[in-house]
Amino acid sequence: MIFIALMLMALPFVLLFSATLPLATGKRTILVVLRIWASLFSFFSGFWITTKNKSKVDISKSHIYVGNHGSYLDAVAVCVSLPQYFSALGKVEITKVPVFGLIYKRIVVLIDRSSKESREQSVAALKTDIANGQSILIFAEGTMNQTEKPLADFYDGAFRIAIETQTPIIPFVMINNRKLLPRKDPLLARPGLITTILLPEVSVSGLSMEDVPALKKKVYDLMEESINSCR
Repeated sequence: MIFIALMLMALPFVLLFSATLPLATGKRTILVVLRIWASLFSFFSGFWITTKNKSKVDISKSHIYVGNHGSYLDAVAVCVSLPQYFSALGKVEITKVPVFGLIYKRIVVLIDRSSKESREQSVAALKTDIANGQSILIFAEGTMNQTEKPLADFYDGAFRIAIETQTPIIPFVMINNRKLLPRKDPLLARPGLITTILLPEVSVSGLSMEDVPALKKKVYDLMEESINSCR
């Protein structure tokens, strides 16, 4: 009820800004609205969010944020935790969700993974955002992790884009998200603390496409180690 009420309050502002402002300005303004929405949702619902190492991020340059994805709460956590404006890669299926879908499709770069053309268009849009000085967010697992492992296998996309655009990666992990709102059994949801940990920047300077597997493994290992250390 809290989620729906706050979404309905945010929706008119999102529609107004997306209709009246230039695309880049509109997305930034909408993100401000969503940060307010996420903070209010966190406060009223009892899903508290804390962030570590936010002050260590160099906000003067673009980054590719690569995070774990294990809960619907992740959308709230990234709005609160990430210190830069960002464009996120998101699945086109989410646009079907009432109310939230209307907002979602105005702020994310949509991808239909079953369509090669959609995948290519999404990558091109993300590269354009980076070229315009924007940071981007990609959940490298592609969808919510429903395995028993800390992380599901990563897709190559984030790492290929990082190398092609020579944009550094900031891995991050969200701790406790899967326990507080499990994907498999959302009725077990309970209030609690989500901790977002921003890990040290990973440089891609001088790397080529041949280095994608090694870069992906490096980021995966950093994130897995961070999650395991908090257990």
